[in-house]
Amino acid sequence: MVAPELVKAAQSGDREALVGILREIETHVYRTAYYLLGNEQDALDASQEALIRIYTKIQSYEEKALFKTWVQRIVTNICIDKFRKTKPTVSIDEYEMTFTTPRDVEDEVMIGYLAKDIKDAIEKLPDHHRSVVVLRYLQDFSYHEIADCLGLPLNTVKSYLFRARQQLQGLLQDYQKGGVRG
Repeated sequence: MVAPELVKAAQSGDREALVGILREIETHVYRTAYYLLGNEQDALDASQEALIRIYTKIQSYEEKALFKTWVQRIVTNICIDKFRKTKPTVSIDEYEMTFTTPRDVEDEVMIGYLAKDIKDAIEKLPDHHRSVVVLRYLQDFSYHEIADCLGLPLNTVKSYLFRARQQLQGLLQDYQKGGVRG
């Protein structure tokens, strides 16, 4: 993700290094916020707030954890704060996908439904389960990184992921049967 030398330069007052870091992480920050909050506007707000917090708090980063873990903890905490203030709204935006190989229209429609079903199922998870799913499967964090990021014991992370997978499996079976999608 971000080179340690760049972080040290930013911490010592190099504004170009700090701006470079922010540009490098903004997509990752937005992606996490989007999957946690479920809609574009809230994700943009949370991303902006997280980037500002990183900008102002870069001096407080200590190398006890990876920089990406520190960043994800900030984003996740901001999103959790937003959950507590208001329950997230369900976005009706269609999930946009691009295909590199030609498919027939029926395949494209089915893949679009599957992506939307997965996104909708993730949005229905409890906040703590959604956080670990997003960090593990969408941001590719290890269990240890998730534990550091969320300030949870490793076994709690494993437990949350186990329960979240069970819930997702049930929700996706409901979607497949046609019981949830309208």
